[in-house]
Amino acid sequence: MTTRSARRWPPAQIALTAVAATLSLIWLAPLAWALSTSLKTPTESVTSPHWIPEHVTLDSWKEVLGAGDIPNWFVNSVVVSVSVTVIVLLVASLAGYGFARTEFRGKGALMGLTMAGLMFSPAILGVPLFTTVQSLGMVDTYWGMILPQCAPAAMVYILYKFFQGLPRELEEAAFIDGAGRWRIFFTIVLPLSKPSLSAVGIFTFIASWNNFLWPYMVTNNPDLMTMPNGIATVQNAFGIVWPQLMAGGLIAGLPLIIVFVFFQSQIVRGVAHTGLAGQ
Repeated sequence: MTTRSARRWPPAQIALTAVAATLSLIWLAPLAWALSTSLKTPTESVTSPHWIPEHVTLDSWKEVLGAGDIPNWFVNSVVVSVSVTVIVLLVASLAGYGFARTEFRGKGALMGLTMAGLMFSPAILGVPLFTTVQSLGMVDTYWGMILPQCAPAAMVYILYKFFQGLPRELEEAAFIDGAGRWRIFFTIVLPLSKPSLSAVGIFTFIASWNNFLWPYMVTNNPDLMTMPNGIATVQNAFGIVWPQLMAGGLIAGLPLIIVFVFFQSQIVRGVAHTGLAGQ
């Protein structure tokens, strides 16, 4: 009897499991509906809503894959997103560590100016950024798509909060042993920051992969289109044909789903380590 009672779930755990299962179904429902619609014929997709296709067909997937240069768009998205992620990790970690561990004149004002970047929508900065990129001759280039995405104030703040929580005794001991600031940063601070760096890297990669507006503004060359822009041109060619629209959306979003499935534990640990979970 004791073993059976120990195996029973307490009411709190049952309630939490039910809530988690409900939220999972809510999150999966749009994906299931998109997949179901992509397997329907155009005529069936605009009839009365139903989950299971009456006539399963892969024509919409074949037409989307055949009409666009998806391998090239995929490579462009990987190049842009990975480059943005690497640069953001380097810049945000250096800035966050500088704010957390060094004292200099004007630190408060510079920190406030950095955090002010959180108050402005990227759409507001589109025109001045485009003017700057155009004056530098970087329109229709990879650098024109990459560099304007490499200064996110939110990522600086996340790493700043994490570095504030690191014990100073480790750095002070390294100073006593003769290590300099740069050596301490790369050999002690960064290895201890893997959870937060993983979270920042994943957030940055997802944001860059999903970025439609900026690559659309700065790129006119079809060979440099990213996945969101390329899929949008295919849908414009088809018009509003729901099976093709859903197939294109699933193709563009599949890498992000894979990233989330394989790195969700790093995201949770990173947010927990930064101290942002309760904010």
